[in-house]
Amino acid sequence: MPIALWCVLIAAVLPLVSVGIAKASGRKYDNNNPRAWLAQQTGLPARAAAAQQNHFEAFPFFAVAVLVAILGGGVIDRINLLAMAFIVARLLYTICYLADWATPRSLTWLVGYGITIALFVQPAFAH
Repeated sequence: MPIALWCVLIAAVLPLVSVGIAKASGRKYDNNNPRAWLAQQTGLPARAAAAQQNHFEAFPFFAVAVLVAILGGGVIDRINLLAMAFIVARLLYTICYLADWATPRSLTWLVGYGITIALFVQPAFAH
């Protein structure tokens, strides 16, 4: 199985990591009403929850781009490298979000988005 598909799995788990950080670092977690609890958080827990939401938003385009790249006949080594770079960008994005570094966070988001576009167009450059 291509590394890129493992990266899709990792990308699917990133939201859970982020919300786990929010739950672990916030005031007493309320599992009876988790969305209301998250909405009341500030500081690090709020940023971790926001990172979770953004991971969920980025995931569909990334997953589809990996599938388009593979099924469209893109060069698998290039696809794997791009998918790994996306994961690195998303990890850096999460670190920047947690640390409250707004500009680096936006730049890492932009890098991840650009990588996703590069994945999507891989079949056009396979030959």
